[in-house]
Amino acid sequence: MEIVLETRGLTKKFGKITAVDSLDLRVYRGDVFGFLGPNGAGKSTTIRMLTTLINPDRGEIFIFNRKLTQSSKHLLKKVGAIVESPDFYLYLTAYKNLEILSRLYGIDITKNQIMEVLEFVGLADRWNSKVKTFSHGMKQRLGIAQALLHDPDLIILDEPTSGLDPYGMKEIRELIKSLANERGKTIFLSSHILSEIEQVANRMVILNKGKKVVEGDVKELLQQNSSTFKFLLSNITKAIEILKRNNFDENIDYKLENDELIIKTEKISAFELNKIFVQNEIDVYSFSPKRSLEEFFLKITYGIDE
Repeated sequence: MEIVLETRGLTKKFGKITAVDSLDLRVYRGDVFGFLGPNGAGKSTTIRMLTTLINPDRGEIFIFNRKLTQSSKHLLKKVGAIVESPDFYLYLTAYKNLEILSRLYGIDITKNQIMEVLEFVGLADRWNSKVKTFSHGMKQRLGIAQALLHDPDLIILDEPTSGLDPYGMKEIRELIKSLANERGKTIFLSSHILSEIEQVANRMVILNKGKKVVEGDVKELLQQNSSTFKFLLSNITKAIEILKRNNFDENIDYKLENDELIIKTEKISAFELNKIFVQNEIDVYSFSPKRSLEEFFLKITYGIDE
């Protein structure tokens, strides 16, 4: 697999505080890579180093297998980024803002190309509206349009859903999915909203106090050491009766959730339960570990295991 972004021993200190401590990570082509951590973990500092806004004290950054330095900013032509909240000229239109920004970036872009980007982020009908009339969510989408102007292969998004209402968050989430699935972009997504990462990311890293705690496939990480499972069954009522009849309910906790039976057990494996259900002529359509990203996050960063 092609490595799009890599850091080796990336370190940044501010006085006596080590904001980022020997960070190694790899982002592969096509990833939606979740970059997670509590406040003060070093996420924003890392992104500022990735975009050359600040220099690392130690370590290296590679973009498309080429080392990034202050003198090689041409590599960033393949990168689009939103670092914190995007800024615009509020009294100019959405179109005019993108036109000016493209000139500042030295991008040769046509009106049709700008309109195409606005169409993709859902702002084509407001192309001639002044940005001061935009909602926060619309400004965030315009920020993504700004990052897409030069058609980058890697897109770095720093808290793109921050401050949005649920509908605005959904819009940004769908945009991120479209960028990855329809346009083949690689996304590096920093967020403190765990449910957002869980819904869009395929791989992730979690930082705590500047150090990498864990990195890997989102689904695989959530399945590790899980003692809670969800079963989709043909007859949930009968399944609960069987658990009670065999006194299994003394060793497990269970509840109904969205037509699924959620079972938490330490002493009985999910495979044993599956066998029992099948032997009693209950069809098991599926069963899988159930651990939310929030639970996983709390466990590995704070030692809280719910």
